[in-house]
Amino acid sequence: MYPEEIVKPMRQELVEAGFESLHTGEEVEAALQKAGTTLVVVNSVCGCAARNARPAAVMSLQGDKKPSNIITVFAGVDKDAVDVARKHMFPFPPSSPAMALFKDGELVHMLERHHIEGATADAIAENLKDAYTEFC
Repeated sequence: MYPEEIVKPMRQELVEAGFESLHTGEEVEAALQKAGTTLVVVNSVCGCAARNARPAAVMSLQGDKKPSNIITVFAGVDKDAVDVARKHMFPFPPSSPAMALFKDGELVHMLERHHIEGATADAIAENLKDAYTEFC
């Protein structure tokens, strides 16, 4: 587990953009049961989260189409919340960072770490925007 003082600014980057930071499995279950679309960002302390994932998640929300709900859980910190989120991301293996779009609780779009670490934030944001156009 990472100390809170290390992850706080990384968590805050998404919270300031409107993401709800969830810490328990129960919170994740409740969020995924909401009607509409939900973007889940599995945040991480790694460089590709800082350089690509978090900026892309924020940029993806600039536009007319966007998810009804946006939440984040932090790998290596919010173990129960991350485990429950990953359970809903099956059959994809655990990875962080990761981004998943759900519609009415059903997984409809997934970006794993290998999609994130080799791409630019702009490309990732465009990928998400395309998914929003299709599902939101």
